[in-house]
Amino acid sequence: MNTPLFGILLSLVAFEIGVAIQRKWKYSLLNPLLIANVLIIGFLCTTGISLETYNLGGDYISFFLGPVTVVLAVPLYRQIEKLKRFWFPILTGIAVGSLTSIFCVLLCGKLFNLGKVLTLSLLPKSITIPMGSVVSEQIGGIPSVTIIAITITGITGAVTAPLVCRFFRIKNPVAQGVATGTASHALGTSRALEMGEVQGAMSSLSIGIAGVFTAIVAPVLLEFF
Repeated sequence: MNTPLFGILLSLVAFEIGVAIQRKWKYSLLNPLLIANVLIIGFLCTTGISLETYNLGGDYISFFLGPVTVVLAVPLYRQIEKLKRFWFPILTGIAVGSLTSIFCVLLCGKLFNLGKVLTLSLLPKSITIPMGSVVSEQIGGIPSVTIIAITITGITGAVTAPLVCRFFRIKNPVAQGVATGTASHALGTSRALEMGEVQGAMSSLSIGIAGVFTAIVAPVLLEFF
């Protein structure tokens, strides 16, 4: 178990179990990533295996977050004409979505008296882990808490994105993709790609722009709050 192979195999087996469960019952709440997280945590707690031992291999999987995010540019390239056509509403939607995320965290921090450090740690919850952990550290948050918040946000978005679109009757594929990517970064984008190529392309675009926007705007807004 003291080799990277253990963490990698455990992650792959847990995820494949999640995929099999979702294919059988076909419920949005049965997201493979959510199931894999539950299975891995349960296995580690039951067996007493330390997180450090798991991370010998788990860190290899985390390493590929960056390259995988870059690969999301492929569907965006295929939908470049839609980007040219709808560039203004796309950018506006991403900006509004990012601001909404920031203000919701600030509001919840005040309402629930979360404290300054915890509030700052939750602020970059809707951008990717590589960018969010850096932003968190720069504004005075705790990167490890930020990573947990980002993961929960991503899984929530991946599970609920189709339900939210149906409930609010959001039928435009561009709007679906922008909303999903802005709110729940790469994990939400994996779900958007299942919804359609246009949704996946717009969602992958939203990841990068929302990350840059949050990195620039969050420190500025904190000067006023």
